[in-house]
Amino acid sequence: MSERVRVLVVDDDPLVRAGLRMILGGAADVEVVGEAGSGAEVPPLVAELGPDVVLMDLHMPGVDGLTATERLRKAPGAPEVLVLTAFEADGHVQRALRAGAGGFLLKDTPPAQIVAAVRRVAAGEPVLSPEVTRRLIGIAVGGGDDRRAPARERLRALNTRETEVAAEVGRGRSNAEIAATLHLSVPTVKTHVSAALAKLGLNNRVQLALLVNDAGLVS
Repeated sequence: MSERVRVLVVDDDPLVRAGLRMILGGAADVEVVGEAGSGAEVPPLVAELGPDVVLMDLHMPGVDGLTATERLRKAPGAPEVLVLTAFEADGHVQRALRAGAGGFLLKDTPPAQIVAAVRRVAAGEPVLSPEVTRRLIGIAVGGGDDRRAPARERLRALNTRETEVAAEVGRGRSNAEIAATLHLSVPTVKTHVSAALAKLGLNNRVQLALLVNDAGLVS
């Protein structure tokens, strides 16, 4: 990630794009490097501009934000995706989480929180509080019985400590909270999280949280 967080704003409404540009442009460490009006424009702009974060609307004509997120996150070295979403869109939340979106914002989120969210997702952290993360995961995972056995089989790739850390990620806990719970240092927790993501072929801790919930490790 560059010194300034480089953001590509994707929304089919020019007024929304203008508002987000104004909000993000007020932060000294955030730079809006480009805009797109549809998901189809995202791949070439990402290749040209190299953003750290794509701020992605879900509902757009043509290639929508869900499809664009899925395509983008499959590519090596893809930027983080911060989705603009409606909380009640359960199916959309599930699909975007599993595609590798790093977080979610409502369009009426206060400006300061939008800027903070962009910074956090650029650093590889979920932008939601643990409570909201747990609620989102609970919504997204619904009907997980048919995924339990495959999820548990995937988690066999982890050692005991990595599995313990992964379970705490599934509870929506931060690295500091996990360190306190498991009596580890924060750098050690980060190492275990990174190792788990690499072994499982996942993009971020949101996907890891979903997987451990699918496996039934979190009550």
